[in-house]
Amino acid sequence: MTDTDEVILSHPGNGVAEIRINRPQARNALNQAVRHRLADLFRQLGADAQTRCIVLTGGEKVFVAGADLRELAEATAIDMYLRHTERLWRAIAECPKPVIAAVNGYALGGGCELAMHADIIVAGRGASFGQPEIRVGIMPGAGGTQRLVRAIGKFRAMKMVLTGLPISGEEAGQLGLASEVVDDAQVLARAHELAQTIADLPPLAAAQIKEVLLAGQDCALDAALALERKAFQLLFDTRDQKEGMRAFFEKRKPHYEGR
Repeated sequence: MTDTDEVILSHPGNGVAEIRINRPQARNALNQAVRHRLADLFRQLGADAQTRCIVLTGGEKVFVAGADLRELAEATAIDMYLRHTERLWRAIAECPKPVIAAVNGYALGGGCELAMHADIIVAGRGASFGQPEIRVGIMPGAGGTQRLVRAIGKFRAMKMVLTGLPISGEEAGQLGLASEVVDDAQVLARAHELAQTIADLPPLAAAQIKEVLLAGQDCALDAALALERKAFQLLFDTRDQKEGMRAFFEKRKPHYEGR
């Protein structure tokens, strides 16, 4: 199996791209080849005007079961530093297109962190989210402490990262880690339905919403509101704003060009 086979890109809908991690023999564990391929694809799709929303998924039984420990077991601190995986994760975090994670089965360690890099998480009821790194002598290293605490709060996050115990898809929905929880068989279809809904809407507005929401969440409220206000005003110089409001008055479906 080649690196390209282990991460598969497809275009199943108009404006929708799907990235599928495909290492069933390793429970979709993240090795360096997969990390680099993911980073390359997110950069590519982020710059592609035809792509308006991205669905990120794994298999029916496993989303991503964690990092590939075979690459890590004998690594030194300098080995880990020189891998510069933060640059690969940043390519996903900084993708300007909305990203939906479709999570079935295990999303553990790096898999849970990968899902948290998405903007929307659609989880199956039988999914399993967790940060079990403490059980092999380490701790989360790609946002598993920082993104998790922002998603579910200090006390719940502390329980997950200090015990390594997972939570179900149902619990993830209740705690706010998942955007939506559906039957396992419906996860991918629901993710694509949401992706198509987003892809049919004005992409410049979607990009501004994502940018402002992410930038503003760690700002003081006044600064965040200023970011929002400027982005709101900027969108009045787009063709899509004119088209959307004209279509509303003319009672027809708008056609958005991303201009």
